[in-house]
Formats: sequence, C-alpha cells, structure tokens
Amino acid sequence: MAETNVFKPKGDAKSEATTKTARAIIDSDAAARIAKTARLRAARLAREPVEEVPKKAKRKAAGK
Repeated sequence: MAETNVFKPKGDAKSEATTKTARAIIDSDAAARIAKTARLRAARLAREPVEEVPKKAKRKAAGK
C-alpha cells in the first residue's frame, strides 16, 4: 500500500511554516546584500582615480 501524506502531524506544519518564513527572510537579505555590493562596486569604478598623498617620513625621537 502506498503511503500518502494526507495526515501530517501539527508540529510538521508549524515547522514548515517557520522554515518557509526563515528562508524568505534569508533570501531577501541575500538579494539586498548582492544589490548593495553591485551598487557600491559600480560607484567605486565610476569614480575617478585619486592620486595618493605622499606620506611624511617619520622623525626619529631625539635623545632615544
């Protein structure tokens, strides 16, 4: 006789709903992170390269 899932325990329904909600939140967070990364990368690449300011040489402490 083939087993069907007509009767599921109530705990499974709750855990499936929780899992579904959690996955939706995780997927939306991941999509937002990817979009933000792409936006920041595009902004960084569109920016003109800035020349670095030469650093001053450190002076040695007198008497030490």
